[in-house]
Amino acid sequence: MASLSIPAAAGAAHDLLALGALVTRLDPGIIPFTEANEYLLHVSGGEYNVAANLSTCFGMRTAIASAMVHYPIGRRIEYAVQKAGVTPYYQRFEHDGVRGPNMAIVWSDRGQGVRAPVVFYNRSNEAAQRLKPGSFDWNAIFGKGIRWFHSGGIFSALSPTTSELVIEAMQAAKKAGAVVSFDLNYRAKLWAVAAAEQGLSAAQASEGAARTLRKIAGYVDVLVGNEEDLQKGLGLKGQDVEVKGKLDPGAFFGMIESVTGDFPNIKAVATTLREVHSSNRHSWSGVLWLDGKTYQAPAAELDVYDRVGGGDGFAAGLFYGLLSGRSPQESLQLGWAHGALLTTTPGDTSMFSLDQVEAFARGGSARIQR
Repeated sequence: MASLSIPAAAGAAHDLLALGALVTRLDPGIIPFTEANEYLLHVSGGEYNVAANLSTCFGMRTAIASAMVHYPIGRRIEYAVQKAGVTPYYQRFEHDGVRGPNMAIVWSDRGQGVRAPVVFYNRSNEAAQRLKPGSFDWNAIFGKGIRWFHSGGIFSALSPTTSELVIEAMQAAKKAGAVVSFDLNYRAKLWAVAAAEQGLSAAQASEGAARTLRKIAGYVDVLVGNEEDLQKGLGLKGQDVEVKGKLDPGAFFGMIESVTGDFPNIKAVATTLREVHSSNRHSWSGVLWLDGKTYQAPAAELDVYDRVGGGDGFAAGLFYGLLSGRSPQESLQLGWAHGALLTTTPGDTSMFSLDQVEAFARGGSARIQR
């Protein structure tokens, strides 16, 4: 089995390029949607968040390939991308003034105590669903030098053409010598809606999702996903993911043989481990399998302000560690620490400095910093 090889930074325009949909997340805080009158607007996207975190917190040169609509909401999103220091590669669309195409909206509150967070979508006539092979000139983009390419299961689920675009991009990334990563982020409702538009049943949607994600996984070097993602997204066997309680890291590592047996190209698999005691109290850890060896982060008890984006924060910290030549254990703990910190602030992307992440990764406390 080949080991993970990270391209050198010299001569590369971007440390990481992400491919995914940009969205607005409307957040009423702890107020239930039926009673909410005000919302915070966060610019987000499962794939974009990783690029933004790597830029703002870790000082890396990142880029996003995505759809952009020419209307005020699109411009608001563009401002956020610019502020984050992420280089955009946009396929641009004109809005018709009435129906779209649109930048998607994710509605997501924070929950409180025993009341769980609620997430639902308005992705009707989403511009990103229209992206397809040929939407981007990958030869020109990768010709600038890109060390790492990242995409995910949320973008892949939007339409049959978005998953085809992911594969096209991964093929170009492989040709260019970039590391390829993929966050499974299995969302059953997204796959079900896309399948229903083709007249398929829920069972057929699940089967189709696994076929698509397995095809994508054949190009992946670094896979991010928990046991549920591996089982439902890739159709692998494992323990009952619905059992209440913390997932056993030993059980996760036990699935690695299935992963590498089906996908010998995969050199690393990582995930967060989270036990939810209430909306505001989580037990948190993380695990990494890399080049045949296993690593585990410490356990932490988190007082959660906003859980959304924690997994993307974990991925960004892990990728930074690997890109910057840190050891596997250091890389894992940077991901674990950054993901934990991200749950303490509103929104989906990082508000932290590398010093803060490194301090927590080394076992720092919440004592006041003077």
